[in-house]
Amino acid sequence: MRGNVIDLAVAVIIGGAFSGIVGSLINDVITPLLLKPSMEALHVDKLENLAWKGVLYGKFLSSVINFLVTAFIIFLMVKTMNKAVKKKKDDDEKAPLLTKDQELLTEIKDLLSKKE
Repeated sequence: MRGNVIDLAVAVIIGGAFSGIVGSLINDVITPLLLKPSMEALHVDKLENLAWKGVLYGKFLSSVINFLVTAFIIFLMVKTMNKAVKKKKDDDEKAPLLTKDQELLTEIKDLLSKKE
């Protein structure tokens, strides 16, 4: 049970730090590159300031983009981790499992080869 609690705590801490990175990616990279022309046409300097009759749809749009980027990056991380776990499992299955008798015979063989 302790291992799961520690894993959860690490995930929460990394998630908090990761949200800052994704927020910066949205505000400093994606918004200027993709939405700059439309924002200039609307005479808006920040995505969050986009509004229509008092409805701040810019904040909603920013949150949607933030969620999509976060979900995509987490998807890639989980996919990579699953590949690594599968590869490790395949490698473990390829390694022959020796019985107790086989282990003893291997030890005897090694001892005899050292004497020679």
